[in-house]
Amino acid sequence: MGAQTSGNRSKPSPEAQDVVGVVDELLRKAAASGASDIHFEPTGSDLKVKYRLDGVLTPVESLPAAVADNVVARLKVLGGLLTYRNDVPQEGRLELSGGASERVSDVRLAIFPTIHGQRAVVRLFYRNEELMSLGHLGFAPDIASLLKAIAVQNQGVLLVTGPAGSGKSTTLAAVLRYIVETLPGRSIVTLEDPVEIRVEGVTQVPITPHGQMTFPTALRSLLRQDPQVLMIGEIRDAETARIVIEAGLTGHLLMSTMHSGTPAGALLRLLEMGIEPYQVTSSISAVVNQRLVRSLCRKCRKQGSDGRFEPVGCDSCFGTGYHGRVLIAEMVQLDSPLRRALLAKADLDELDALLKAKGHTTILTDGRRLVGAGVTTQTELQQACGITSNHDIQGQEKKCSG
Repeated sequence: MGAQTSGNRSKPSPEAQDVVGVVDELLRKAAASGASDIHFEPTGSDLKVKYRLDGVLTPVESLPAAVADNVVARLKVLGGLLTYRNDVPQEGRLELSGGASERVSDVRLAIFPTIHGQRAVVRLFYRNEELMSLGHLGFAPDIASLLKAIAVQNQGVLLVTGPAGSGKSTTLAAVLRYIVETLPGRSIVTLEDPVEIRVEGVTQVPITPHGQMTFPTALRSLLRQDPQVLMIGEIRDAETARIVIEAGLTGHLLMSTMHSGTPAGALLRLLEMGIEPYQVTSSISAVVNQRLVRSLCRKCRKQGSDGRFEPVGCDSCFGTGYHGRVLIAEMVQLDSPLRRALLAKADLDELDALLKAKGHTTILTDGRRLVGAGVTTQTELQQACGITSNHDIQGQEKKCSG
């Protein structure tokens, strides 16, 4: 922001100048540390500032309650929001300056009123050049090869599952780039809410949550636009699922995401949405289930007596002991035994038993290679797989591992 001129405008008070500097410094440090989100949380006694580093919220600052309103007002100014409305949610975008703008591709701001004042969350999206290629995401070689084979097919549906923040959009963007590079000239269109990652050579369409152009409406129209490859940001309802499956049966390659804990769970969820078993078995090419686990900080990790590395904490990792995240994943392709089980309307336990019998590699098994290599810890792996005790580990192994 430029300095104010003399005349009718008065210069900002020292306190206001301090707030400007504080906010700018918090934004700069967040971008430098690779934080995905900045939380400004009013408590009544102070304004807590937290960075989401490698998927985990980490406290970084506590500001006096007296400046909380000014901090949020500064964010609103940067985001082009209404500073005089404190009683309604608002959303906007920020522009970073300096070196941060070179790393960050987009910055979004969300304001929400609470009993202690306004809560603000800033989300940062980065230009991750190293994550643009499918081969650089960290998939095991066999999964990466299968994904490339599916990407060049003429029809079918690829589902990527996992919780929020597990890198599903990054995976699909990398698959799209592979198609653009391998099969130039293909008509590729995406429907996303919102468009998070820009992909050259792909027509990307933003879907507004409360607008008239919903996923089903846009998808129906797009099928008349002669696309060959379609990527749908997320299958959220039965109507979208039905159109995706039908398109995958009629000469289109479809890719989408679902919130599901396991590949078998994703397949059963489609059946629960009313999709006929024969349509699922005929259209789904594969299901990829993935998670992100925190990587040990290379500057401070320490090797224990058992040979495994453990987190320590240093200035470089904000004392967390971790820096960056790595991918663990499992992939299920629909073969004849699995198709027969789905047609027979097998339940989750039966599908898991079938996968175990064929030697399926689970995300737990995939993650062990990273623990053994000193990339992450057993604790991180268990948290990513939803395991809280040794009893759970044994149950997971009996149920899923090959």
